[in-house]
Amino acid sequence: MRKQTPTSSNPQGFVLGRQYRGLRGKVVDSVEHNFEEGLLYIHVRFVDKTELCWRIAARTTIEESDLSDWKSGDFQQLRVFVCNEQDRSV
Repeated sequence: MRKQTPTSSNPQGFVLGRQYRGLRGKVVDSVEHNFEEGLLYIHVRFVDKTELCWRIAARTTIEESDLSDWKSGDFQQLRVFVCNEQDRSV
């Protein structure tokens, strides 16, 4: 026998993400997007003359750059040149 899943207020099966306080009930007037200086801008404009804008960037970053000694086969790290900005532990 199949187990029934409870019905929800989300019949389309969408996964809810972050909810933006203050946007519930607003009526969308238009949606636009544009690219500028390597960023994607998505503008959602509402009939009450307010706007929600997302700035989306895709970047290639170097997580770490180091100099290692591999002569002995153990890759002993000699120096770290670049370390990810989010990890300041090194």
